[in-house]
Amino acid sequence: MRDRAFKDAVYGQLARIGQALASPKRLELLDLLCQGPRTVERLAGQIGMSVAATSHHLQALRGARLVEATRQGQFVECRLADAQVSALFVALRRLADARLAEIEQVTRLFLESRHALEPVDRTALLERVRQGAVTVLDVRPAEEFRAGHIPGARSVPLADLKRRLAELPRAGEIVAYCRGPYCVMAVEAVQLLKAEGFHAVRMEDGVADWRARDWPLETGEATA
Repeated sequence: MRDRAFKDAVYGQLARIGQALASPKRLELLDLLCQGPRTVERLAGQIGMSVAATSHHLQALRGARLVEATRQGQFVECRLADAQVSALFVALRRLADARLAEIEQVTRLFLESRHALEPVDRTALLERVRQGAVTVLDVRPAEEFRAGHIPGARSVPLADLKRRLAELPRAGEIVAYCRGPYCVMAVEAVQLLKAEGFHAVRMEDGVADWRARDWPLETGEATA
C-alpha cells in the first residue's frame, strides 16, 4: 500500500466517528447512554422522537462501533461500546464549551430564565462532594442511579423529591446533580429545595465527568 492510500484509508475510518457524531440527536443519545443502558423505546421517549427514527440514529452509532445492542426479551437494550466512548463524549463537550461561545450564551440565558445562575466554586464543590462533607442528591431516574452514581449519593429522583423532603437534613449544604451540565433536573431540584428553605446548590458534573477523571463510581441500589 502506498503512503497516500494508507493515509486515505486511515482518515476515512476516522471520519466514520465524525459522521456518526454529526447529529444533535445522536449526541443526546450518547449523553443518555453515558448514564447507563436503556431500551430503544425508553431512549425514543427521552429524546422526543419515534422509535423508528431513534433506531435509525442508533444504527449510525452502532455502525461506527460507538454503541452496542442486545435483545432482552421483546426489547432491544442499547449501551455504550466501552468507557472510551463516554470519555470521547465528555472531551467533545468540554472542547465545545471552550471553543463555542454560543454554548455559554444559550446556557446563561436558560439559567437566568430559571433564576439559577449563581456563582459556585466548582473545584471546591467537587472536593466537598468527594470528602462527603455535603449531602449529595442524585435526582436522575432510579435506573440511572443503579447503573452508576457518585459514592455516597442518595437516590431521590426529581419526580419524588417533593414528597421526600422530610428525609433530608435541614442543617448543612445539599448538592444536587443529574446527567451533566446540559441536564435540567438538578436545576429544578435546587429551585424546589430553596423554595422549601434548604441550602442547596447544583453540581454541573455528572457520572460521565466523574468517570472521565478516573474517580470511582458506585453501582446498585441506594443504602439506607
